[in-house]
Amino acid sequence: MKKIELEIIALSHSITQTHSYAVVLGEINGLRRIPIVIGGFEAQAIAVALERMNPSRPLTHDLMKNFMMAFNVELHEIIINDLQEGVFYSKLVCSSANDTVEIDSRTSDALALAVRFGCPVFTYENILEQAGVMMGDENKKEAVPASTSAVSSDQSTKDDLKSLNLSELNNLLTEVLEHEDYIKAIAIRDEIKSRGK
Repeated sequence: MKKIELEIIALSHSITQTHSYAVVLGEINGLRRIPIVIGGFEAQAIAVALERMNPSRPLTHDLMKNFMMAFNVELHEIIINDLQEGVFYSKLVCSSANDTVEIDSRTSDALALAVRFGCPVFTYENILEQAGVMMGDENKKEAVPASTSAVSSDQSTKDDLKSLNLSELNNLLTEVLEHEDYIKAIAIRDEIKSRGK
């Protein structure tokens, strides 16, 4: 079965489920998108890696990467290989000096590792047909690419941040980083950057 490469297009609050997020994967050189609902912890893990933030202590996915590297296990690719009752299933394709293995994984965890390792993410045509959403035009790709701002905050959060001065924003950024709320930290950092500081 032919594999189709995907990339992370956006990461945002889920419209359909409270306290959840959605990661949107896009077909490379194509118009189809797959929205996948993930938990807050996993969204944070993906956002931290996309934004190249360095937490003071390793997150779970950083630990996994460090563990794999310590034992010379290489992550080659992620394959989203099944979709059952709205749940995506994935596998990690890994190798060591002696063997290549496929390891079952939650898709959110697989994506968090893929971003850390810089490895490709694939799926199959039948999954894109079942879950894919067609974009009308390639130029209508999300206004903010994942590489420059991983998280699209809701409008009320953006408005709240706009009402704060730079000193208040910097204090809030320090506070949320201490609580390891990296998703909120990205939104605050983006607001500070938008003011040219």
